Amino acid sequence: MCGMVSVKGPPVDPEVLDSMNQTLFHRGPDSGGMFVNGRVGLAARRLAIIDLAGGDQPITNEDRSIHVVHNGEIYNFREIRRELEGQGHRFSTRSDTEVLVHLYEEYGPHFAARLRGMFAFALWDERQQRLVLARDRFGIKPLYYRVKKDSLSFASELKALLAQPEFSREIDLDALEAFLAFGFVPAPLTIFSEARKLLPGNLIVWEGTSTGTMRIEQYARPAAAPAEAIRSEDEETLAEELRERLRDSVRAHLIADVPVGILLSGGIDSCTLTALAAQESSGRVSTFTIGFDERHFDERGPARLVAERYGTDHHELVLRPDAAGLLPALTEAYDEPFSDVSAIPTYLVSQLARRHVKVALSGEGGDELFGGYNYYVGHRLAPIIGPASRALRPLVELLPTSTAKSSTFDYRAKRFTRSAQLPTLERHHAWKTITSAEEREALILPERRASEDPLALLSARFAESEGADDLAKVMDLDIGIFLVDDMLVKTDRASMAHSLEARVPVLDPVVAELALALPSRLKVRAFSKKRLLKRAVEPLVPATIIKGEKRGFAPPLADWLRGDLEPLVREVLSRENLTRQGFFHPEAVEQLIDEHTSRRADHHRKIWALLVFSFWFDRYAAGATRPASTSPLREPTLQLER
Repeated sequence: MCGMVSVKGPPVDPEVLDSMNQTLFHRGPDSGGMFVNGRVGLAARRLAIIDLAGGDQPITNEDRSIHVVHNGEIYNFREIRRELEGQGHRFSTRSDTEVLVHLYEEYGPHFAARLRGMFAFALWDERQQRLVLARDRFGIKPLYYRVKKDSLSFASELKALLAQPEFSREIDLDALEAFLAFGFVPAPLTIFSEARKLLPGNLIVWEGTSTGTMRIEQYARPAAAPAEAIRSEDEETLAEELRERLRDSVRAHLIADVPVGILLSGGIDSCTLTALAAQESSGRVSTFTIGFDERHFDERGPARLVAERYGTDHHELVLRPDAAGLLPALTEAYDEPFSDVSAIPTYLVSQLARRHVKVALSGEGGDELFGGYNYYVGHRLAPIIGPASRALRPLVELLPTSTAKSSTFDYRAKRFTRSAQLPTLERHHAWKTITSAEEREALILPERRASEDPLALLSARFAESEGADDLAKVMDLDIGIFLVDDMLVKTDRASMAHSLEARVPVLDPVVAELALALPSRLKVRAFSKKRLLKRAVEPLVPATIIKGEKRGFAPPLADWLRGDLEPLVREVLSRENLTRQGFFHPEAVEQLIDEHTSRRADHHRKIWALLVFSFWFDRYAAGATRPASTSPLREPTLQLER
């Protein structure tokens, strides 16, 4: 979806609005529509999931005084519809989107708090001359906006805003620094100075086309429960409750008039979704898995185990390095620099799934809500072992590097001892960053340095959870920043690039309400992670998966960059290209590449981030040499095997 509103100047140009909308074709290839009235315009592309024959957008109320466009799904729309019909509202479609206009009529702009779903929507109230923009509480669906002079424009993806002729491509240097630190651009920043992201659980209210007052308000903020609300029942009781809440969420997320599948990685979260979906579905469930030839990175075995147990229609592909073919497609899909390497398999498994289904369930959120990351164990151990880590570090650094995979002992030990002695926030920052402040200083040209340290973004969120225990505060940081702007961006863009709707049942308010009220000891204790979740899914998931080591969903990129991809790296990050783009010291980049390819160090995440930025810059920012794409994303040529 996209649109604009202004106070002064000419009416909305339908051709510009249509150009913005066409950049989002991949998000909704089934139909498109616009509403234009003077200085207001709304537009949407539709991926038809519910009410295939009706439900085209924009949708209006009975007297056509309220118009809405919407990206996402509302899972409690049937209950809301029954309530609204009882209050006299008349519906003309069976779609979930239509409840938005009638709910607004009853409750005003903050009706978003009543929605169970993933969404970003824009609603225009003609009588009140009011525009309302809102984003779901976890940020599952994206929403970008731009305020310029007396106008506000918005879109589901940044590339739609770029379709406005006067949009400036000036790089936000704080965003660039944050990207090099984390591998993504955290909200509210975008890579362009002229645009911002709306935070999760927030809404924008623009009042009047004569005055144009705008305010941003928070309507929801998932957070750890206060001490008096922490659950205290025995583990078995809580495990049973959690299992039923997960079942309820999966049941709601299966609502569709098209086939629904599961992106099955072999981890606990996606295996649990597969089990519950198989039990709750009337027909056979389809599952989709990406594998690698490198055994340590391959999760096809666990995925097959679950697929066989529940008799799913299982599909697999094996990925081999072909970044020369894939990077342009990833750059098109992720219209900001985004270097999470798991975007590669996520993009490809989405491509595979879309050949068979239109909707897929995905397991994002389980690690952040239930304590699945190895560094959560590190935070538990740091107060005990941290003081001795400085003395241990020289010995630990002598350990041979077996692989860049984050689940290996040498990788975890080195990362732990480098930062365990730091305070909680600084420790988490050190464990989550790709490049340190010193490394960024060496890489970025002086005139391109940021005015704000990326740590400040984390510090502001960290301060909001004052009073919670340290682990709860760290997990809240992950929920509010790393989940939103890394994991959920990765899945949304990768799936929507192929017109596949990815749903995330773990991030349902029904599930999150319990997760956020659990004591930290039921999430992480000693070396045990996801403690209560594992107990809850024991009847559903094979014991070998529950007891197995977390692998993550990333390719063996470190070895690829030393092998088949090295020529591409040296070509794209050549002295000539870096000088032309004008952001990084060529000598520092060359040193990173040489140290990595000679195995003197592992810099694969830094090199990949620089490679991604170079591709992105030439596509979107280098003098705006071509407009944003107005056609469906082309599938790249990939080396895949059944």
